[in-house]
Amino acid sequence: MTSPLTDLTARQLLTGYEKGDFTPLDATRAALDRIETVQPLVNAFVRVDAEQALAQATASAERWHRREPQGLLDGVPVTVKDVLLQRGAPTLRGSKTVGTSGSWDEDAPSVARLRAHGAVFLGKTTTPEFGWKGVTDSPLNGVTRNPYNLGRTSGGSSGGSAAAVALGAGPLSIGTDGGGSVRIPASFCGIFALKPTYGRVPLYPSSPFGTLAHVGPMARDAADAALMLDVISGEDWRDWSHLGTVGSVRETLNDGVKGLRIAYSASFGGQVALQPAVASAVRRAVGALAGLGAYIEEADPEIGNPLEAFHTLWFSGAARLVQRVGADQRALLDPGLLEIAAIGERRSALEYLVATDNRMALGRRMGRFHTSYDLLVTPTMPITAFEAGVEVPAHSGHRRWTGWTPFTYPFNMTQQPAATVPCGVDEDGLPIGVQLIGARHADALVLRAAHALYESGVAAIPAPAPAGGPGAPPPDPRASNAGEAEIYPPRRKLRVSPNAPARHRS
Repeated sequence: MTSPLTDLTARQLLTGYEKGDFTPLDATRAALDRIETVQPLVNAFVRVDAEQALAQATASAERWHRREPQGLLDGVPVTVKDVLLQRGAPTLRGSKTVGTSGSWDEDAPSVARLRAHGAVFLGKTTTPEFGWKGVTDSPLNGVTRNPYNLGRTSGGSSGGSAAAVALGAGPLSIGTDGGGSVRIPASFCGIFALKPTYGRVPLYPSSPFGTLAHVGPMARDAADAALMLDVISGEDWRDWSHLGTVGSVRETLNDGVKGLRIAYSASFGGQVALQPAVASAVRRAVGALAGLGAYIEEADPEIGNPLEAFHTLWFSGAARLVQRVGADQRALLDPGLLEIAAIGERRSALEYLVATDNRMALGRRMGRFHTSYDLLVTPTMPITAFEAGVEVPAHSGHRRWTGWTPFTYPFNMTQQPAATVPCGVDEDGLPIGVQLIGARHADALVLRAAHALYESGVAAIPAPAPAGGPGAPPPDPRASNAGEAEIYPPRRKLRVSPNAPARHRS
């Protein structure tokens, strides 16, 4: 074995289990050790249950010893964003308004699929409060930081998941995406993520942000994400909008991009200013697709300006969310969330329907666009990661997170599959992502193109190496908001059950 277990993909772990080179218990212990090392630096986790993880890994190791693996991910360590239900673990959603009491006896559909396929649950990852914004900090858990620079943001809202995968704290994580929330942090942290076609992965409980919210895999590469997507896709009666039985996305993963018609839009027709390093890296990725045989044409989709419609939909969702919080608890909420909820509360039903009309019109325009092009390629983000702990970059002129995410939220409105692939780093060593967008239901095609970029070497960027010292952040003042012993306080040492093996006690 030439690489540490924490550097391996899920597929490599599974191959190692099959060959007997190592066991799920080895991989889980390595992941828990990695979490203990990196958690004080990046604050990616809200909860880790080492005792449960080791018990699941032991059971998986026994199945592999009998050559009877339970499913496609038996023994693979995974993490879950803390807006998704996980049986036996409180789902606090980054909010002081959610109590820890209760039975917590139900899995979200995607989590249930992972459990059925033998995955080992390491813990739950950080989110902004109720996943409302494109960075990851919350009143409950503090700031999640970027593995490449601890002074920068991980992005969000699945920022904890992205940081965990980037640092080897499990090769797979499951996140949610309502306006870019798997793609933003994946781009900032140098990993792969896919927002699938809406409904491919069922969601329960439903999101207050309605049909903008998707569930998707976050992984070390596209092939791992394809494997995970096959596991978590399909039917679940609790989600009335699920797509039902869908085919495997892995069958065509190795078919390449030769002959595909790919449109490249660097700035949506001059609407978006790019950081120079981003423009250069994305253009190189597009050149790689051309070198692999794709037909590339610079062409801009008719995106228009969907921001106001998105804000009406998103802010109205925030208003509904806050409406469910008792009046005596609202002072505990993130002030930014309260601001957008107040705006959403003033939106009328007629304004909401106008926004829905505009959304449907955008969907039709993109549908027409894809009659000419198999895929659309854009930058994932026009910038690299900015300072941690703020919603918008300093001196950007933006008021809300949507101002610096122009390439992501439109495709939540249209419900199209969209993936981000790392394609370089800027002058400060911060990751850059290229986004691949397909027509609705073309998830396999998006993954196929993403996998081709990985195979070509485009996605090979330096690994993060976070460290303390002069550049390390000071303790977060919100660390005192910790909670029960199993809940991570920001930047404090991992605590696990006293019954865990000695090597995992702290």
